[in-house]
Amino acid sequence: MRAAVVVTPGTIEIQQVPDPAPGPTDVVVKPAAVGICGTDLHIMEGEFAPAFPIVPGHEFAGEIVAVGSAVSGYAVGDQVAVDPSLYCGHCYYCKRARGNQCENWNAIGVSVSGGAAEYVAAPMANLFKLPEHLRARNAALIEPLSCAVRGFDVLPRNMADNFLIYGSGTMGLMMMELAKRAGAATVSMVDLNPQRLETAKRLGCSAAVTSADELDAPRGWDIVIDCTGVVAAIKDGLGRVGRGGTFLQFGVANTDAEVLIEPYEIYRREITITGSMAVLHSFDRAGELMAAGVLDPEVFISHRFPLDEYASALDQFKNGVGRKIMIEP
Repeated sequence: MRAAVVVTPGTIEIQQVPDPAPGPTDVVVKPAAVGICGTDLHIMEGEFAPAFPIVPGHEFAGEIVAVGSAVSGYAVGDQVAVDPSLYCGHCYYCKRARGNQCENWNAIGVSVSGGAAEYVAAPMANLFKLPEHLRARNAALIEPLSCAVRGFDVLPRNMADNFLIYGSGTMGLMMMELAKRAGAATVSMVDLNPQRLETAKRLGCSAAVTSADELDAPRGWDIVIDCTGVVAAIKDGLGRVGRGGTFLQFGVANTDAEVLIEPYEIYRREITITGSMAVLHSFDRAGELMAAGVLDPEVFISHRFPLDEYASALDQFKNGVGRKIMIEP
């Protein structure tokens, strides 16, 4: 089969690789669409240090084309989205239901071959069967949405909270949509990209600005979420949290990024600083939200590329052009 292969950091090629075969409890999926996200950039730059070569693609959905001998509940022809998380199930954190902190953590498209290929193997336990009305080429949005759902799981929320979100790319917009449905009084978006701010306005944010200085909020915000991973945004956001408020580090920063904090202000204002990483018991819930129409694929997906143009799609994503970019193998 053909696949996009990160041969070494910074080098990606379309190659012929062996077809995957399902283990007893695995299926083989033919991806209809594979999303590109910041994790893929980190993989390309070698920051997550997977074994190279690696086939990327951890956001994907498609059709089952083969099933293992012990698979039940799924059949060839089923349309599914796939949770890429591969937890060991027996380490200290897995035994405490914290699989996203697994000491032997792996993931499809990060440390094992992913969905940027004509076929990909996945465990039966990681599947979400799509309802008939939800197209697989749109259902690749479920994986990033499941990360956003996990982010909301760690937030101490109240009705009528005021949200400030840094970054109106795909993840920031997903956070905004969830905040609106979680009873937020206001959801304000900060981004330097005017096109992304226009999308935030289109989806009904309370305000879309290039700097929080443009907003009138003398008491700050109840919840501030960074979806950028950018040091300047994180530093600014920490200073915008109101008394008793929460700052969520959701964006993926560079591994060597550092932000200076003021411990006295954390103490004085009783600020909570928390983080969320990847997916944890949130994939099926994200699938249900997607099926219920929480996200409009026509808004969230801005570009679709064939597999041969994976490198170009990745460059476009890196340059901040568009919203969610899909590869259709």
